[in-house]
Amino acid sequence: MRTWYAMWLARIDEVIAAAEQREREKQQGEERRKPTPDWIVELGIGVGARPIEVHVGGCHAAGKRQRAISREQALAALADEIRACIHCRPDTELGILG
Repeated sequence: MRTWYAMWLARIDEVIAAAEQREREKQQGEERRKPTPDWIVELGIGVGARPIEVHVGGCHAAGKRQRAISREQALAALADEIRACIHCRPDTELGILG
């Protein structure tokens, strides 16, 4: 009986150690992740392509070709008639009406 319980105790310790390791790795990944920018601009295809849409940082509808921008750049882009995302509504977040 002692051997059987010792075997199960060893397996339980291994599972606990693996779970703790996964948690440490998850925490390290979150600490190393770049912070989400406040504003992003989605870029068109090709070198030197014009931006096509302004998004709030972290918008689920933003494409892969994107660049972080400042609040002033977002305001300027919207004033330059670059489209505002219909999902995250950066124009509303920035206080632009109409």
